[in-house]
Amino acid sequence: MSHSAPSRPRPSVGRVVHYLSHGTPVRDDGTQAFPAQCRAATVTEVDEDDPTRVGLLVHNPTGNFFHPLAAGGSSQDEAKQQPGSWHWPEVV
Repeated sequence: MSHSAPSRPRPSVGRVVHYLSHGTPVRDDGTQAFPAQCRAATVTEVDEDDPTRVGLLVHNPTGNFFHPLAAGGSSQDEAKQQPGSWHWPEVV
């Protein structure tokens, strides 16, 4: 009997994901006024050719930010979680 790895969920409109913000530019001393932060986001659209690239509505404490596919969208990055990428929420 072979066991296959569980399939990864595919993003779809309305799903909640985490978006890693860019933060403010890094200063000469290596610090940032506001470092990158993980934020809740709602998927607003999914790229038909690359379902790991999505449009997002990012929920920030000071307001919402739209990151649509037309402006480049956001790509999934589970491993490195680079600023500007999205990933599935961690299991707590």
